[in-house]
Amino acid sequence: MEPKTKQEDGSKGIIDKSDTICIIGAGPAGLTMARSLCAKGIPFVVFEKHKDVGGIWDIQNPGSPMYESAHFISSKYLSNYFDYPMPSDYPDYPSNRQILMYHRKFAKDFNLYPYIHFETTIKEVTQSGEKWIVKTTTNESYLFQGIVCATGITWSPNQPKLKGEESFSGQILHSLHYKSPNLFKGKRVLIVGAGNSGCDIACDAGANAEQAYISVRRGYHFIPKHILGKPADVFGDGAHFIPNWISQLVFGKLLKFLVGDLTKLGLPAPDHKIFETHPIINDQLIHNLRHGDVIAKPDIEFLEGDSVVFKDGTKEKIDLIILATGYNWSIPYMEKKYFEWKNGRPDLYLTLFNRNFENLYALGYMETDGGAYKMFDEMANLIASYIEAKNNHHPSALQFAKLIQNDRPLLNGNIHYLNSGRHSVYVNQVAYKQYRSKIQKKMGWPELKVGQFKRLETSDSSSSFQTLVSGGSK
Repeated sequence: MEPKTKQEDGSKGIIDKSDTICIIGAGPAGLTMARSLCAKGIPFVVFEKHKDVGGIWDIQNPGSPMYESAHFISSKYLSNYFDYPMPSDYPDYPSNRQILMYHRKFAKDFNLYPYIHFETTIKEVTQSGEKWIVKTTTNESYLFQGIVCATGITWSPNQPKLKGEESFSGQILHSLHYKSPNLFKGKRVLIVGAGNSGCDIACDAGANAEQAYISVRRGYHFIPKHILGKPADVFGDGAHFIPNWISQLVFGKLLKFLVGDLTKLGLPAPDHKIFETHPIINDQLIHNLRHGDVIAKPDIEFLEGDSVVFKDGTKEKIDLIILATGYNWSIPYMEKKYFEWKNGRPDLYLTLFNRNFENLYALGYMETDGGAYKMFDEMANLIASYIEAKNNHHPSALQFAKLIQNDRPLLNGNIHYLNSGRHSVYVNQVAYKQYRSKIQKKMGWPELKVGQFKRLETSDSSSSFQTLVSGGSK
């Protein structure tokens, strides 16, 4: 590894790091990639535009979609980094502040901070032979062996234009800009979109606004955060041996029993089976709907003065519209030619490996049906194993390169996901893990093992969490 050095600062020419991997982003994906490369002794550096690690989980990070009430939608038991459990005193569903501290503790414990260039935004990444030139906003240029894009998918808001919005007298904001429920005081608020964030924000509005509404275009399956006293993902994790079509049948019936008929609350009936789209992990919205604190409305027809007219012909006076309408995926520091984009998503082998450009990788550009961090660790291990094999001129590198070019596996676990841009790179965790493990075994590359990262931990790691909580130094 090569921690950044003061000798690099202010360099005028291209800084030669041609044996080094550049990781862009020090959020969850970037941190796990850094730990994997560190474990294999592969030189790397990380560039992060913010002043500390954590990515979107730092509400102070400009452009972060985080809001004060945000919690994990998957439980701490299945959402931690590999061999690095969340603190035992964390609740089942930690808050955004707890998750941020967890990431910072991770970076400190595994001594990743020395390899991170903070407050450094990437201006441009361009190909130079099989290597890559990286230009930063600090006016430095580097030559790197390879690039791992790990800057995430929730930074560029998808803000649809609403008919009549030019004449609307109220305020329209994308959920990216929502931070505190104080925004809702004394207002009649409409949330557009019933994804997990939209439902969370609708609950905040229900508790703080004069009146809250949620506009829902299609029906969704709502999963309670706890089923029979267990976190929903822990409950479902014990059923992975069951074929997915049976799980869909059983869970579908179980949800009808636990949740009931949500059309009675004004929500449209789902037009798909459970798990065919990302489920909504939220039972608070149902509580709010049943108490009238939030009122469900159909899709918007048009805006008119101080009101919103819905497709069922109803009309409501609205002061504030929050568009919880998702995000456009982008890799803004690279020209579009470097990635093949389909339905707004990069087409990558196993969602990781660029098929057309050597030494160009991406981590975190996918969606899945459970906690992502262990999955990120396994993915990072696969990327690092491939880089290691290439560096050592091992025959498996050529074998894997052919797979990158020609292998196009289905990773949906025989679940027929909805035909949408979002689901073009949506993977079933069990199916992905099984296929990745099979390929990895074929290459002779080892799986992650409990204890393998222990040697990287700093001597004061046991006290580092308390230091962070107390506001101590990084």
